[in-house]
Amino acid sequence: MKKLYSVLCMQSHIVGHNAVLYNKPFVESFEETPLLVAVLTYMGYGILTLFGYLRDFLRHWKIEKCRVASERDEQKDFVPLYQDFENFYTRNLYMRIRDNWNRPICSVPGAKMDVVERVTHDYNWTFEHTGTVLKNVINMGSYNYLGFAENTGPCADSAAEATVKYGVGVSGTRHEIGNLDKHEELEKLVARFLGVESSMAFGMGFATNSMNIPSLAGKGCLTLSDELNHASLVLGARLSGSTIRVFKHNNMQSLEKLLRDAIVHGQPRTHRPWKKIVILVEGIYSMEGSIVRLPEVIALKKKYKAYLYLDEAHSIGALGPRGRGVVDYFGVDPHDVDIMMGTFTKSFGASGGYIGGKKELIDYLRTHSHSAIYATSMSPPVAQQIITSMKCIMGEDGTTLERLRQLSENTTYFRRRLHEMGFIIYGNENSPVVPLMLYMPAKIGAFGREMLKRNIGIVVVGFPATPIIESRARFCVSAAHTKDMLDTALNAISEVGDLLQLKYSRRTRLSDDEEADHLSYLVSYED
Repeated sequence: MKKLYSVLCMQSHIVGHNAVLYNKPFVESFEETPLLVAVLTYMGYGILTLFGYLRDFLRHWKIEKCRVASERDEQKDFVPLYQDFENFYTRNLYMRIRDNWNRPICSVPGAKMDVVERVTHDYNWTFEHTGTVLKNVINMGSYNYLGFAENTGPCADSAAEATVKYGVGVSGTRHEIGNLDKHEELEKLVARFLGVESSMAFGMGFATNSMNIPSLAGKGCLTLSDELNHASLVLGARLSGSTIRVFKHNNMQSLEKLLRDAIVHGQPRTHRPWKKIVILVEGIYSMEGSIVRLPEVIALKKKYKAYLYLDEAHSIGALGPRGRGVVDYFGVDPHDVDIMMGTFTKSFGASGGYIGGKKELIDYLRTHSHSAIYATSMSPPVAQQIITSMKCIMGEDGTTLERLRQLSENTTYFRRRLHEMGFIIYGNENSPVVPLMLYMPAKIGAFGREMLKRNIGIVVVGFPATPIIESRARFCVSAAHTKDMLDTALNAISEVGDLLQLKYSRRTRLSDDEEADHLSYLVSYED
């Protein structure tokens, strides 16, 4: 069961040789699902499933028109190409609320955006554009943490200049004639930004994980993966051919048990020692809004001589006093993380990813990574966008950057107001990813539609992307949001929350004395 309110004081949570791992409070909130809400949610999915089977029966006997892909009559004796049962959720549940996803926009996805209006005449199977554009929709869904998704300003200007000089495409890999001076400039800058010896940039963030992990682990290796890791990490681990074991989310006791068992028992059957043990974690978990307990993970990886692979896709630029991610947030030594991975798609307003670490590691990846050998190089204007935005974060462009401070203030304000309104909010108090729990399937679509009616663009998420009773709306706070924008969004959220009865929280924000009481309880509990 999840704790009602989790408070870890970093001066008292100890791992290993009684070393002090933290220097400030670590506050995360995971309020338990109310029992009545959980029961009604299961009932809702049960009713939808029953009606789904009824509709499939009607489709089978041609009473209802079947709009899904199916086998042709002349292929009935073949091995099925379409797994009918696996598509049950798509046909009968997802299709009811499909209008909440894949909405086309026709502007920069900044603090505000323009959304193309569309209608459906066949219950979300197909859509038609009406020709109307919804103007100035407040964007609460994009990963635009520092507000660099913009078409004016120094980043846009420098990217335009790079386009004129280099063109848009490279038409080659880094090993051939696709290695530009901009790529080398970018990699040197990223290494300096991260505080590591060397780095390497890739054109796609997903492939940075899925194509590089197989180069770092293989048969005879053990991969320990957090249960909530991103699909790219999961795919990379599977492609590597290594043995995969999953530990409970952010649970150091679960991780340490797996590490201890791996050391004691070794490989299955032969009991030989593992060639290497790699721990896969994320900086900010994009569905939970939680932050990895990095100091504890580092302590465990040192204790058991494992390697640490840290995915900072959502945390780089968004956390830490200097925007250097979760490593900067906790004040740990970057050299304690063996492989530092991140993407340029969020805080930098661009695309692609990077891996940073020791020079020997990067030199190895340059000759062994599929993403480096076979993939086309990063587009020059994209590389320039990253360079300019990164220099802005580092203060090297001659300006005083207020974006980091503004993002922190916006995050604190937005989370505090939602808590005060009575919503159940998941995640760390410093995380710009803010999941608001919806639970019931009917409320997923209703919440998204009602928010768009009030000119607020959001992202809603349900099963199977989340546990079946933990459907949610996921807000992403940006430094580009003004207080007026946040207040407008918050007022709309409160109004829709009252309309749909979403204010499930059974507690108010804890006072300092109550936090101290919870802290003393947790300390005694963990001791």
